[in-house]
Amino acid sequence: MKINKLHILGGLTALILSTSCVDGINDDPNNPSSVPSSSLIVSSQKLLVDNLRGGETSLRGSMLFAQYFSQNTYTTQSRYDIPFNYSDNYWQGLYRTLNNLEEIIKLNTDPATKDLAIIKGVGSNASQIAISRILKTYAFYALTDVFGNVPYQSYGSNDPDFEALQQNRENIVPKYAAQEKIYPDLLNELKAAGDTLLKYKGSNTFGSSDIIYKGSNTQWAKFANSLRLRLATRLKVKNNVLYKEHFQDALNKGVFTSNADNAIFKYSTASPNEAPLYRATVTANRKDFAVSHVLINLLKGENHALPLADPRLPIYAQPASATQTYVGLPYGLANDQAGKFSATGVSLPGTVINAADYGEVLMEFSEVAFLISEYNNWSQPEYETGVRASLEKWGVSSNVTSNYLAKLPSANQKNVLTQKYIALYTQGLEAWSEYRRTGYPDFLIKKGDVIFEGTIDNQSVSYRFDPLFGDGGVPSRLYYPTKEQNVNKANYQQALSVQGNDKIETKLWIFEK
Repeated sequence: MKINKLHILGGLTALILSTSCVDGINDDPNNPSSVPSSSLIVSSQKLLVDNLRGGETSLRGSMLFAQYFSQNTYTTQSRYDIPFNYSDNYWQGLYRTLNNLEEIIKLNTDPATKDLAIIKGVGSNASQIAISRILKTYAFYALTDVFGNVPYQSYGSNDPDFEALQQNRENIVPKYAAQEKIYPDLLNELKAAGDTLLKYKGSNTFGSSDIIYKGSNTQWAKFANSLRLRLATRLKVKNNVLYKEHFQDALNKGVFTSNADNAIFKYSTASPNEAPLYRATVTANRKDFAVSHVLINLLKGENHALPLADPRLPIYAQPASATQTYVGLPYGLANDQAGKFSATGVSLPGTVINAADYGEVLMEFSEVAFLISEYNNWSQPEYETGVRASLEKWGVSSNVTSNYLAKLPSANQKNVLTQKYIALYTQGLEAWSEYRRTGYPDFLIKKGDVIFEGTIDNQSVSYRFDPLFGDGGVPSRLYYPTKEQNVNKANYQQALSVQGNDKIETKLWIFEK
């Protein structure tokens, strides 16, 4: 098998992140055809979530952009000075994920390997391909929402602009597909994959090697259709007909109906497979992240958007150890200002959030309910269902949940999207994307906003948010990887000519109003 030499799109398609993830596999990493699909699905899922929720583009990226977290030290990322290597690593990691998944598809389609791919009860060729297509869709969505136009590949379309993942010929300069093409194809991929899995809904695929759903074809079909709701809603303004067509079809075929359906990748307490936040804090013995004053004040009922205390506060954050009260760290402090706020005087992420075996959510029932509320013109029943689902997921008691729901402001765009923002905590990419799509929550900090007023060292001070890059608001995207500017310069420049300058304030097509 010929391996593409492109640094981002080829190479070690059978990358296994750690031997503890895949017991008994000692295969040559340069010979991906020898790696079983059950091993590839483990490495693909972990690599996908590691990149989505890792220390760079999540903890120091989208979790800051959504203003869930603030930085205690080295605060420049919260002021939008984003190192270029963050883009390099995210891009490379997700394309490695995509190559793993594409290898599963090849093993299940190549006449020489397709019979071997289904031995040992790991599911049919069709089911393995379908699950791989769903995960590929997620990885490509995570790329295009961050960068815009990207090299793209589709199982179901031979569009000549879809040149990524080509390993059977030398192609070190793949085209960048436009978001206008990528998004409709992502929806088609999810539809086709979900339909396939519904045909085999009683079957099991990948078994225990599938960390997310333990091989349940039924659950994977629900995930595919639920994810269609998310991605279709992105097209609500751009292509309302396609939005409604996919949304209604997904509803008809079955989406999440309870928290039991949530798509969760659960990490382990055993090294080196702990959750990303745990590795960035406990393992690294650092306290770089505190919960921002934006989120803390909202959950305390001190923000106009939510005029009551939220019972998720003690789950999302710890009390400041010095005072045993909830204190949010002002968002976007300069380094010298942040040094005046001790880690003992502010609220750090909650112990549930920062557990070694935390389950990172790819999508959950509460989001599905909020999407349906929006589809139904901000309907009250689905709004309440979404809030209830989030509270129950975090273990809030039924009495407290009922009391909270009774006091909620009525459903409308602002209130539904504010609750969605609260529910998406830890899912930085989606919260950031929702803000870029809707402008909600409408209280995120912008340039010039006062972020702290008070007395420090016996002096009255007033700190304002002063971003280092961008147009003063939340970034609209990240920079393309620097390697792309060298290796794939012509296509990189072509992408800029239609999308706009390679700056964080350049708005992406999918989020343009």
